[in-house]
Amino acid sequence: MGIELIKNHRDLEVYKMAFEAAMQIFELSKKFPVEERYSLTDQIRRSSRSVCANLAEAWRKRRYEAAFVAKLSDSETEAAETQTWIEFAVKCGYLDREVALELYQTYNQILGKLVNLIAHSSTWVIPPKKN
Repeated sequence: MGIELIKNHRDLEVYKMAFEAAMQIFELSKKFPVEERYSLTDQIRRSSRSVCANLAEAWRKRRYEAAFVAKLSDSETEAAETQTWIEFAVKCGYLDREVALELYQTYNQILGKLVNLIAHSSTWVIPPKKN
């Protein structure tokens, strides 16, 4: 098995995981009560999608390591926020505990990958062109 060339943010394993998790949350949250539409449902969908959006932004900011790390950090905080909303959904009885545990563990993996990207950010930065 060879090494895959990463051409854009969609090629990153962490992006793929986060996108799939966000889509799973979207489907699961369709069953949340209508009175949660502008609260829990909206919040969990926004934070889960924001993990992906911030990863996409981070990818485009690789010319500047600090900007790259800042967007990765934003993605990390959105993933942690999503975990909090998952906990609320379980406590409110909207999500099955086993399904939620799987999702929570997926976000732990996403967080680990984000922390690893941040720790090795210099290997991802685009070096400036030499004249």
